[in-house]
Amino acid sequence: MTRVLLVDDQDLIRMGTAMVLGATEDISVVGEAANGHEAVERTAALDPDVVVMDVRMPGMDGLEATRRIVASGSRAAVLVLTTFDLDEYAFGALNAGASGFLLKDARPDELVHAVRTVAAGDAIVSPRVTRQMIELHRGKFPGPTTEDPRMDTLTDREREVFVAIGRGRNNTEIAAELFLSESTVKTHVGRVLAKLELRDRVHAVIRAHDLGLV
Repeated sequence: MTRVLLVDDQDLIRMGTAMVLGATEDISVVGEAANGHEAVERTAALDPDVVVMDVRMPGMDGLEATRRIVASGSRAAVLVLTTFDLDEYAFGALNAGASGFLLKDARPDELVHAVRTVAAGDAIVSPRVTRQMIELHRGKFPGPTTEDPRMDTLTDREREVFVAIGRGRNNTEIAAELFLSESTVKTHVGRVLAKLELRDRVHAVIRAHDLGLV
C-alpha cells in the first residue's frame, strides 16, 4: 500500500485529489496539510511514501517545503502538482529534490500513475512541460553542456536507453522500442544514472538535451 500525504491550501483540491487516489486499491491517503510548515511536520510524523505537493501556498511554499523534506533525509518522494506549466518557481522544486512534476489538469489515471511511479523510486514529468523544463534548466546543472567524458563509459545499449530517456520514453516504451524486457530496461536505466552521476530521470532528460543527443 502506497501511503500519501496531500498538501494544498485549497480544501476542494485536497478533497478531489483524495477521492481520486482513495478510489484505488493500492493507494491510501494518510494525511493532509494546507501549507509548507504543516507538510514538513506531517511528513516527519506520518512517514508517507509520497507527498503530493502544491507549490503556491501562503506562509512556507511548496518549494521550501520540498527542500526541507529532502534535506531531512525523509524517504518520502515529492510529487509537485501545479496549475502553471511555465512556472519557474515550480520547476525549482525539481531542483530541490522533488521526484515528479504534474499539472493539476492531468487526468485521474495520470495522477494515479504518477504517484505509483515516484513511489517506486522513479521520476516523472508531465510530457507537455518537458521542453519548457529543459529550456529553463539548461546550463544550471554541473558538468559540460556539449560533451561529457562519462559518456564513454556507457555501452552501446546503455547509450540507446539514455537517448530514449531523453526523448521522454518510459520503461515500457523503451522496452518495446529496443525489443528488451522491462526488467532489463530498468537495469540499464540504473546503470546509466550511476555512470553519468545523475540523480534521476528528470536530470537524465536535461543532460541528454544538453549533450545534443535528442
